[in-house]
Amino acid sequence: MQKQRSYQSYLNRFGWLCVTPAIVLFCLFMLYPILSSLYYVTQKWRGATSTFIGLGNFVRMLHDQVFLQALGNNFIFMAVQIPIMVFLALFLAVLLNQEVQKLRGPLRLAIFLPSVTSLVVVSVLFRMLLQTNGMLNNLLIGAHIIKEPIGWLSDPFWAKVTIILAMTWRWTGYNMVFFLVGLQSIDPQIYEAAEVDGASKSRQLFQITIPLLLPVILFSLVTSTSGTMQLFDEPNILTQGGQPYNSTMTAAVYIYRQAFLVNGNFGYATALSYVVVLISGIFAFIQMRLLGQREPDK
Repeated sequence: MQKQRSYQSYLNRFGWLCVTPAIVLFCLFMLYPILSSLYYVTQKWRGATSTFIGLGNFVRMLHDQVFLQALGNNFIFMAVQIPIMVFLALFLAVLLNQEVQKLRGPLRLAIFLPSVTSLVVVSVLFRMLLQTNGMLNNLLIGAHIIKEPIGWLSDPFWAKVTIILAMTWRWTGYNMVFFLVGLQSIDPQIYEAAEVDGASKSRQLFQITIPLLLPVILFSLVTSTSGTMQLFDEPNILTQGGQPYNSTMTAAVYIYRQAFLVNGNFGYATALSYVVVLISGIFAFIQMRLLGQREPDK
């Protein structure tokens, strides 16, 4: 009995020894930054020196027109790009889930590949396509669709369109994989019973497929909304962080600039980060309340 206790005590100590490095790293790089941010959010902190200003960072944020514009850009990208991406991901998933579809494997790989492609490759590809004398403008002019080249990266409106296209191209395949998994988990007998009852393919889609995929759709919407609120890579690479005229500036890019490039005011950047997190949480709560109540009973 004593040997068993000794052996069990040894296993407990060995277990704690194994998880200690992970706990230390978590405390250093996750827990400590979160707790310290609660202090720095009340400071005008520039690294070496800090001054207590209370809620001054949040008051400044309310009058910061560039940040409000960046936040508005986030909302525009969210309202336009997410519905398009979710619709395309669902459409492609349904299309590729058909058993009669040939070359399903290569097509799935081709659609999913952009989500794991290097951002450097993405930037080079889109800049080659979207320059004033780039391939896309030459193609559209050659087809007599447009008469003059479109400023995809120099015009405020078309720069937003470019960011939306880049995000859709990059993340549609990623969400399509989740929809494919959800489709393959649906019992085929449900569709067989619907066909016996005379339900058409479109009716099966709207009355069977989409209701049963609501948990996956909710997951896709919540993660996409959170990702859009943190959008950084596409505007930072394609439009040099918000050009032209801050038309593609996002909250994440602006926070990065405030912290590391322009003023080095980490306290203000921390306050802005809390606002972005809060907005993301509000959107996630709304989506879960709206769609979570519509999930079919199991």
